[in-house]
Amino acid sequence: MQNKSIMKRISSILLSCLLLLPAGMKAEDDVPKQWTLSDCIDYALEHNITIRRNRINVESTQEDVKTAKANLLPSLNGSISQRVVNRPNSASGTIISGDNITTSQSKTSYNGSYGIDANWTVYNGSKRLNTIKQQELNSRIAELNVSESENSIEESITQLYVQILYSAEAVKVNESTLEVSRKEYERGQELFNVGSIASSDLAQLEAQVSNDNYQLVTSQATLQDYKLQLKQLLELDGDFEMALYLPQLDDSNVLIPLPAKDDVYHTALSLRPEIESGKLNVETSDLSIKTARAGYLPALSLSAGIGTTNANGSDFSFSEQVKQNWNNSLGLTLSIPIFDKRQTKSSINKAKLQRQTSQLDLLDKQKTLYKTIESLWLSANSAQQQYVAAARKLKSTETSYSLVSEQFNVGMKNTVELLTEKNNLLSAQQETLQAKYTAILNAGLLRFYQGEEINLF
Repeated sequence: MQNKSIMKRISSILLSCLLLLPAGMKAEDDVPKQWTLSDCIDYALEHNITIRRNRINVESTQEDVKTAKANLLPSLNGSISQRVVNRPNSASGTIISGDNITTSQSKTSYNGSYGIDANWTVYNGSKRLNTIKQQELNSRIAELNVSESENSIEESITQLYVQILYSAEAVKVNESTLEVSRKEYERGQELFNVGSIASSDLAQLEAQVSNDNYQLVTSQATLQDYKLQLKQLLELDGDFEMALYLPQLDDSNVLIPLPAKDDVYHTALSLRPEIESGKLNVETSDLSIKTARAGYLPALSLSAGIGTTNANGSDFSFSEQVKQNWNNSLGLTLSIPIFDKRQTKSSINKAKLQRQTSQLDLLDKQKTLYKTIESLWLSANSAQQQYVAAARKLKSTETSYSLVSEQFNVGMKNTVELLTEKNNLLSAQQETLQAKYTAILNAGLLRFYQGEEINLF
C-alpha cells in the first residue's frame, strides 16, 4: 500500500510538470514545426553568416565615428624618465644634467625627469570635422549594406521557396502520371492476352512506365536538392528535419494585378538601400575633396606642459630638487604649408576622380535597378498570359487524352496514339506549372521592390 501511495505521488508530480511546460514545447515534441516563407526569412535574418558579418562591420564603423570625434579633444601624456650614466674615464666628478652642474665622488651619476604634456590642435582646415562627417556617412553606408544583404537573402529564400513549391507539385504530377502509366500497362496486358495489341505495343507501354518512374525519381531528387539549398541558406545542418508549409495557390494568386513598372521603379529609388548607399558615397567623395583642400591651409596647435628633474651629487634632497626644478610651459605652433611636392594637389585630383567614380556607380545602380524591375514585370506579365493559355491548353488536352484512353481501352486507338496524347498532357501540365510559379514569384518580388513584405498569396 505504501508503494502504491508513493507511485501515485510521483505520477501526480510528473503530470503537474507536464502541465507546466510551455504550449510551444509540447507542440514541438508532438508535431514537427512547419516552416512558412515568413519563418524562413526571419530565421535567415537572424542567423545568416553574411548578415551577421555585416552587422559586426557596422559596430566597427561606429567605433571609427567615436575615434574621429575624440580627435577634437586635446591629448595628455605623462612621462617619467630615470637614467644611470657611468663615466669610467672621467677624471673629475663633475656631472652636468641640463642646466644643473653638480660634483660627485662617484663616476656613476643618476638623474630623472618627470612631466605631463598636453597638445591640442586648434585648427587644421576643418579636417577633423570633415573626418567625423565621413565616418558617420561610412557608418550609415555599413547599415545600408546590412539592409542590402538582408534584401538579397530574402529574394534568394523566396526564389528557393517557390522552386520547392513548383518541384513539390511536379512530384505530384509525376506520381499521378506513373500511376496512369501502370494502369495503361495493365490494360495493355489484358489486350495483349486477348490478341488486341502486338507485343511491341505492350513493350512500349512497359517502357513508358520505366520512363515515368525515372522522371518521378528525378523530380524527387530535384525537390530534395532545393530543400538542401534552403537549409544551407538558413545555416541549418543538412540532416536537420525541416517540414515546410506548402500552401495551395490558385488562379487568384497567379493572376493578381501587376503594378506599373515605372511606379515600382520610382518607389524603389526612394526605398532600396543600394541607391541610398550610392548617394552617400557621392557625399563622402565631396567630403574627401574638402579634406584634401585643407592641405593648403595653415594649422594651429597649442601645447602645454609641466615637469621637473633631479640628479645625484647635489646638496639638495630629492624633494627639494623636484621643487626647485619645477617648470611650466605653454606654446603655440603655426604650421604654414609652402611646398609639399604636389601632395595636396594630387590628393585633391584623386578625390575628384573618386567622386566621378561614385557618381558612375550610383548611375549604374539606378540602371541595374530599372533593368531588374523591368525584367520582373515583363516575366510576371508574360507568365500570367502563358498561364491563361496553358490552362486552356491543359483542359483541352485532358479531354483529348480521356477520349483517346477510352478508345484505346476498347481497341479503337493504338499504343502510339495513346502515348502521344499522354505526353501532350504531361507537357501541358508542366507548362502550366512553370507559368504559374513564374508569375507568382515575379509578382511577389515586384511588390517587394515596392516596399511591401514578400508574400506569395
